[in-house]
Amino acid sequence: MATSGLAGGRIAASAGSNLLGQHAVDRNQDHTVYVGNLDPQVTEEVVWEAFVQAGPVVNVYVPKDRVSNAHQGYAFVEYRGEDDADYAIKVLNMIKLYGKPIRVNKAAQDAKKSNEVGANLFVGNLDAELDEKLLYDTFSAFGVVVTTPKIMRDPDTGNSRGFGFVSYDSFEAADAAIEAMNGQFLCNRPISVTFAYKKDTRGERHGTPAERMLAANADKKATAHRPHTMFAAGPAQGQRQ
Repeated sequence: MATSGLAGGRIAASAGSNLLGQHAVDRNQDHTVYVGNLDPQVTEEVVWEAFVQAGPVVNVYVPKDRVSNAHQGYAFVEYRGEDDADYAIKVLNMIKLYGKPIRVNKAAQDAKKSNEVGANLFVGNLDAELDEKLLYDTFSAFGVVVTTPKIMRDPDTGNSRGFGFVSYDSFEAADAAIEAMNGQFLCNRPISVTFAYKKDTRGERHGTPAERMLAANADKKATAHRPHTMFAAGPAQGQRQ
Protein backbone atom coordinates (compact mmCIF):
# COMPACT_ATOMS: atom_id res chain seq x y z
CA MET A 1 0.00 0.00 0.00
CA ALA A 2 1.54 3.28 -1.06
CA THR A 3 0.52 6.01 1.34
CA SER A 4 2.07 9.43 1.81
CA GLY A 5 4.28 9.46 4.90
CA LEU A 6 4.63 5.67 4.97
CA ALA A 7 7.55 3.54 3.88
CA GLY A 8 7.26 -0.22 3.77
CA GLY A 9 4.22 -0.16 6.05
CA ARG A 10 5.93 2.10 8.58
CA ILE A 11 5.77 5.81 9.26
CA ALA A 12 8.62 7.59 7.54
CA ALA A 13 10.93 9.42 9.92
CA SER A 14 10.03 12.72 8.24
CA ALA A 15 6.31 12.26 8.78
CA GLY A 16 6.40 13.74 12.29
CA SER A 17 3.50 16.03 13.04
CA ASN A 18 2.47 16.30 9.38
CA LEU A 19 0.51 13.07 9.42
CA LEU A 20 -2.87 13.17 7.72
CA GLY A 21 -5.73 14.02 10.05
CA GLN A 22 -3.75 15.56 12.87
CA HIS A 23 -6.78 17.55 14.02
CA ALA A 24 -9.78 15.89 15.63
CA VAL A 25 -12.16 17.17 12.96
CA ASP A 26 -10.19 15.28 10.31
CA ARG A 27 -10.40 11.95 12.12
CA ASN A 28 -13.22 9.45 12.32
CA GLN A 29 -13.62 9.48 16.09
CA ASP A 30 -15.40 6.11 16.16
CA HIS A 31 -12.38 4.55 14.44
CA THR A 32 -9.85 6.32 16.68
CA VAL A 33 -8.32 5.33 20.01
CA TYR A 34 -6.69 7.60 22.57
CA VAL A 35 -3.33 6.34 23.86
CA GLY A 36 -2.16 7.82 27.16
CA ASN A 37 0.73 7.55 29.64
CA LEU A 38 3.37 7.39 26.92
CA ASP A 39 7.03 7.34 27.92
CA PRO A 40 9.11 10.26 26.54
CA GLN A 41 11.09 7.77 24.42
CA VAL A 42 8.00 6.66 22.49
CA THR A 43 7.89 7.89 18.88
CA GLU A 44 5.26 7.82 16.12
CA GLU A 45 7.04 4.79 14.68
CA VAL A 46 6.83 2.90 17.99
CA VAL A 47 3.12 3.66 18.33
CA TRP A 48 2.51 2.58 14.73
CA GLU A 49 4.40 -0.69 15.13
CA ALA A 50 2.52 -1.54 18.34
CA PHE A 51 -0.98 -0.66 17.13
CA VAL A 52 -0.80 -2.04 13.60
CA GLN A 53 -0.82 -5.47 15.26
CA ALA A 54 -4.51 -4.94 16.06
CA GLY A 55 -5.58 -3.95 12.55
CA PRO A 56 -4.96 -1.62 9.58
CA VAL A 57 -3.85 1.79 10.87
CA VAL A 58 -4.83 4.85 8.83
CA ASN A 59 -3.12 7.53 10.89
CA VAL A 60 -1.00 8.11 14.00
CA TYR A 61 -0.87 11.54 15.61
CA VAL A 62 1.41 12.33 18.56
CA PRO A 63 0.92 15.98 19.68
CA LYS A 64 4.21 17.74 20.35
CA ASP A 65 5.38 20.87 22.09
CA ARG A 66 6.15 23.50 19.46
CA VAL A 67 9.28 24.70 21.25
CA SER A 68 10.92 21.54 22.60
CA ASN A 69 9.38 19.16 20.00
CA ALA A 70 8.85 16.68 22.86
CA HIS A 71 5.53 14.82 22.78
CA GLN A 72 2.96 15.48 25.48
CA GLY A 73 2.46 11.93 26.74
CA TYR A 74 -0.47 10.87 24.58
CA ALA A 75 -1.38 9.98 21.01
CA PHE A 76 -4.30 9.20 18.71
CA VAL A 77 -4.42 6.15 16.45
CA GLU A 78 -7.04 5.97 13.71
CA TYR A 79 -8.00 2.57 12.30
CA ARG A 80 -9.71 1.68 9.05
CA GLY A 81 -12.73 0.34 10.92
CA GLU A 82 -14.43 0.67 14.31
CA ASP A 83 -14.02 -3.07 14.99
CA ASP A 84 -10.24 -2.67 14.71
CA ALA A 85 -10.31 0.20 17.21
CA ASP A 86 -12.39 -1.85 19.66
CA TYR A 87 -10.01 -4.80 19.29
CA ALA A 88 -6.99 -2.56 19.94
CA ILE A 89 -8.55 -1.42 23.21
CA LYS A 90 -9.04 -5.04 24.29
CA VAL A 91 -5.56 -6.31 23.45
CA LEU A 92 -3.31 -3.26 23.88
CA ASN A 93 -4.70 -1.47 26.94
CA MET A 94 -2.12 -1.59 29.78
CA ILE A 95 0.68 -3.15 27.72
CA LYS A 96 4.07 -1.66 28.57
CA LEU A 97 6.09 0.55 26.21
CA TYR A 98 9.52 1.37 27.61
CA GLY A 99 8.39 -0.01 30.96
CA LYS A 100 5.25 2.17 31.29
CA PRO A 101 1.73 0.71 31.02
CA ILE A 102 -0.23 2.63 28.38
CA ARG A 103 -3.90 3.54 28.60
CA VAL A 104 -6.02 2.85 25.51
CA ASN A 105 -9.65 3.90 25.13
CA LYS A 106 -11.99 5.39 22.53
CA ALA A 107 -10.92 8.92 21.61
CA ALA A 108 -14.55 10.04 21.71
CA GLN A 109 -14.65 9.51 25.49
CA ASP A 110 -12.64 12.68 26.24
CA ALA A 111 -10.62 11.45 29.21
CA LYS A 112 -9.83 14.99 30.38
CA LYS A 113 -13.51 15.75 30.97
CA SER A 114 -13.94 12.51 32.94
CA ASN A 115 -10.95 13.43 35.07
CA GLU A 116 -12.78 16.53 36.30
CA VAL A 117 -15.41 14.47 38.12
CA GLY A 118 -13.20 14.06 41.17
CA ALA A 119 -13.87 10.36 41.78
CA ASN A 120 -10.23 9.81 42.69
CA LEU A 121 -9.15 7.13 45.14
CA PHE A 122 -6.06 6.65 47.30
CA VAL A 123 -4.95 3.01 47.56
CA GLY A 124 -2.47 2.31 50.36
CA ASN A 125 -0.39 -0.54 51.82
CA LEU A 126 0.42 -1.95 48.38
CA ASP A 127 2.79 -4.86 48.01
CA ALA A 128 6.14 -3.92 46.45
CA GLU A 129 5.58 -6.33 43.56
CA LEU A 130 2.12 -5.03 42.65
CA ASP A 131 2.16 -3.09 39.36
CA GLU A 132 -0.16 -0.70 37.53
CA LYS A 133 -1.72 -3.42 35.39
CA LEU A 134 -2.82 -5.48 38.40
CA LEU A 135 -4.19 -2.33 40.02
CA TYR A 136 -6.13 -1.56 36.84
CA ASP A 137 -7.40 -5.12 36.44
CA THR A 138 -8.60 -5.14 40.06
CA PHE A 139 -10.33 -1.76 40.16
CA SER A 140 -11.80 -1.72 36.64
CA ALA A 141 -14.27 -4.34 37.89
CA PHE A 142 -16.20 -1.54 39.63
CA GLY A 143 -16.48 0.96 36.78
CA VAL A 144 -14.64 2.90 34.09
CA VAL A 145 -11.08 3.79 35.13
CA VAL A 146 -10.38 6.98 33.19
CA THR A 147 -6.59 7.22 33.49
CA THR A 148 -3.80 4.73 34.04
CA PRO A 149 -3.64 3.91 37.78
CA LYS A 150 -0.58 5.59 39.25
CA ILE A 151 1.70 3.82 41.71
CA MET A 152 4.05 6.28 43.39
CA ARG A 153 7.67 5.19 42.98
CA ASP A 154 11.08 6.22 44.24
CA PRO A 155 12.56 8.42 41.48
CA ASP A 156 16.03 6.89 41.89
CA THR A 157 15.25 3.18 42.21
CA GLY A 158 11.82 2.93 40.60
CA ASN A 159 10.62 0.88 43.58
CA SER A 160 7.03 1.25 44.74
CA ARG A 161 6.45 3.54 47.71
CA GLY A 162 3.48 1.41 48.74
CA PHE A 163 0.58 3.55 47.59
CA GLY A 164 -1.13 4.71 44.43
CA PHE A 165 -4.18 6.40 42.90
CA VAL A 166 -7.16 5.25 40.82
CA SER A 167 -9.59 7.63 39.06
CA TYR A 168 -13.13 6.71 37.96
CA ASP A 169 -15.63 8.43 35.69
CA SER A 170 -18.31 8.43 38.41
CA PHE A 171 -18.68 8.55 42.18
CA GLU A 172 -20.89 5.45 42.02
CA ALA A 173 -17.93 3.41 40.77
CA ALA A 174 -15.60 4.95 43.37
CA ASP A 175 -18.08 4.23 46.20
CA ALA A 176 -18.42 0.62 45.05
CA ALA A 177 -14.64 0.17 44.95
CA ILE A 178 -14.21 1.56 48.46
CA GLU A 179 -16.98 -0.63 49.86
CA ALA A 180 -15.67 -3.79 48.22
CA MET A 181 -11.88 -3.32 48.42
CA ASN A 182 -11.06 -1.38 51.58
CA GLY A 183 -9.41 -3.86 53.93
CA GLN A 184 -9.30 -6.64 51.33
CA PHE A 185 -6.11 -8.59 50.66
CA LEU A 186 -4.24 -7.90 47.43
CA CYS A 187 -0.96 -9.77 46.95
CA ASN A 188 -1.27 -11.04 50.53
CA ARG A 189 -1.55 -7.55 52.04
CA PRO A 190 -4.70 -5.80 53.30
CA ILE A 191 -5.03 -2.60 51.29
CA SER A 192 -6.68 0.66 52.34
CA VAL A 193 -8.99 2.40 49.85
CA THR A 194 -10.32 5.90 50.49
CA PHE A 195 -11.00 9.07 48.54
CA ALA A 196 -7.76 10.89 47.76
CA TYR A 197 -6.96 14.31 49.18
CA LYS A 198 -7.62 17.20 46.81
CA LYS A 199 -4.64 19.07 45.47
CA ASP A 200 -4.03 22.55 46.86
CA THR A 201 -6.37 22.04 49.82
CA ARG A 202 -5.77 21.50 53.52
CA GLY A 203 -6.96 18.03 54.36
CA GLU A 204 -10.05 18.01 52.13
CA ARG A 205 -10.76 14.75 50.34
CA HIS A 206 -12.58 14.12 47.08
CA GLY A 207 -16.14 12.81 47.28
CA THR A 208 -17.68 15.75 49.13
CA PRO A 209 -21.43 16.45 48.71
CA ALA A 210 -20.61 19.65 46.80
CA GLU A 211 -18.34 17.79 44.39
CA ARG A 212 -20.95 15.10 43.85
CA MET A 213 -23.59 17.73 43.13
CA LEU A 214 -21.35 19.41 40.53
CA ALA A 215 -20.72 16.03 38.86
CA ALA A 216 -24.45 15.23 38.83
CA ASN A 217 -25.31 18.61 37.29
CA ALA A 218 -22.61 18.19 34.64
CA ASP A 219 -23.99 14.76 33.78
CA LYS A 220 -27.52 16.18 33.44
CA LYS A 221 -26.27 18.85 31.03
CA ALA A 222 -24.44 16.27 28.96
CA THR A 223 -27.53 14.08 28.83
CA ALA A 224 -29.70 17.01 27.75
CA HIS A 225 -27.52 17.56 24.69
CA ARG A 226 -27.62 13.95 23.54
CA PRO A 227 -29.95 13.05 20.65
CA HIS A 228 -33.26 11.55 21.72
CA THR A 229 -33.16 7.87 20.79
CA MET A 230 -36.23 6.46 22.50
CA PHE A 231 -38.01 5.95 19.21
CA ALA A 232 -34.99 5.10 17.10
CA ALA A 233 -35.47 2.16 14.77
CA GLY A 234 -34.12 -1.08 16.19
CA PRO A 235 -34.21 -4.83 15.55
CA ALA A 236 -37.55 -6.53 15.59
CA GLN A 237 -38.66 -7.79 18.98
CA GLY A 238 -37.20 -11.18 19.77
CA GLN A 239 -34.07 -10.72 17.65
CA ARG A 240 -31.98 -9.40 20.49
CA GLN A 241 -31.70 -10.81 23.99
